[in-house]
Amino acid sequence: MKIEKGNELWTKAKKLIPGGSQLLSKRSEQFLPEQWPSYYKKAKGVEIWDLDGNKFVDMSLMGVGACTLGYADDDVNEAVKDAVDGGSMATLNCPEDVELAELLLKLNPWAEMVRYARTGGEAMAIAVRIARAYSGKDKIAFCGYHGWHDWYLSTNLADDNNLDGHLLPGLEPLGVPRSLKGSAIPFIYNRIEDLEEIVKNNEVGVIVMEPIRHHVPENNFLENVRKIANEINAVLIFDEISSGWRMNVGGAHHFYKVYPDIAVYGKAMSNGFPMAAVIGKEDFMNMAQKSFISSTYWTERIGPVASLATINKMLENEVPSHLCRIGNLISDGWKKLAEEHDLKINIMEAVPPLTTFDFDYGRENLKLQTLFTQEMLSRGFFASKSVYVSYSHQEQHIENYMENVDDVFCILLKAIEQGNVNKLLKGPVAHAGFKRLT
Repeated sequence: MKIEKGNELWTKAKKLIPGGSQLLSKRSEQFLPEQWPSYYKKAKGVEIWDLDGNKFVDMSLMGVGACTLGYADDDVNEAVKDAVDGGSMATLNCPEDVELAELLLKLNPWAEMVRYARTGGEAMAIAVRIARAYSGKDKIAFCGYHGWHDWYLSTNLADDNNLDGHLLPGLEPLGVPRSLKGSAIPFIYNRIEDLEEIVKNNEVGVIVMEPIRHHVPENNFLENVRKIANEINAVLIFDEISSGWRMNVGGAHHFYKVYPDIAVYGKAMSNGFPMAAVIGKEDFMNMAQKSFISSTYWTERIGPVASLATINKMLENEVPSHLCRIGNLISDGWKKLAEEHDLKINIMEAVPPLTTFDFDYGRENLKLQTLFTQEMLSRGFFASKSVYVSYSHQEQHIENYMENVDDVFCILLKAIEQGNVNKLLKGPVAHAGFKRLT
């Protein structure tokens, strides 16, 4: 297998584009420095062809969680092509805006109004703006990862004027106004005492969190967060950008019957086409009228059309059930093989379609992760520590994947026992990503 064109283009890209890619999670150094294919020519189902013509099965991020149905889904693509032929933008509004709003509110009876964006990060910024406008308070208590905007990164502004803190390692707050210091305060998932302490010492007007990610809520955690929000008259926002549409058609909060004031969706609702939505109760959402929240491309047609096609296909085919079943097969496979090889790993499977594992060897973890990706790539798989399951993943894909994981786990164990992990690496160690609070 030759991987040349992608490497060459990635080297050029880093001279032309800061960081090489628009998304941190797609930088080649996050996977396999100097060896990753970096660019694709074609993607279909769970398969990707790189610029050198190599074909890989994607057992990793599936478009960083965007393609829940699989790459280039025929039904979604057909709907989008019709929208393109009919005009994707005009002076008038597209009727699909209203149709999608009705569908989202039908799926979320607690909500009453909808606003749209095209990316998760900007949708979160909209939600926070609306919430701050409603509460009249600046301070936010948050848990989880919520994007790149100033309101979020301000948490890493330290008290020292010359040194910035790293409450969320890997996320630099350079360029974020220091006047925002102390406006966003993080708490740890399942530690309600953290939130209690924050609201005791701060006038919090907004609470932002992912309802679930790497851990399931314990000891009525979500219920207690809802209770605190009610007691201090704070607006509760659930970020369902990653968790929504995977375990059910709607949002993970429905499982726990804890309802926010505002919920935010993105990524998986449109299967790879840019779309995001902010839904909420009327009193809160109407604040979008009093603040200025407006953008031309929030009115284009492709996002709503793709979302309608994606969500309806999810409903018709009970897609989340498939995603959970396949995700559990992967988690169970990792557990079984790790036990057989006496390999120490930790598996996070709170959201089965977003299953993740980490090696448990301290400072060797990143090296082992890099070696795992390297060896799986040579066997025709994109593989990292996470798998974002899609509807296109079938049992045969998982069987083939696990057969190769079996071989690679054996290699990893021998490398650990012989202390020669470094010798087996054909390039630099992968870079660490940012840390989450879930």
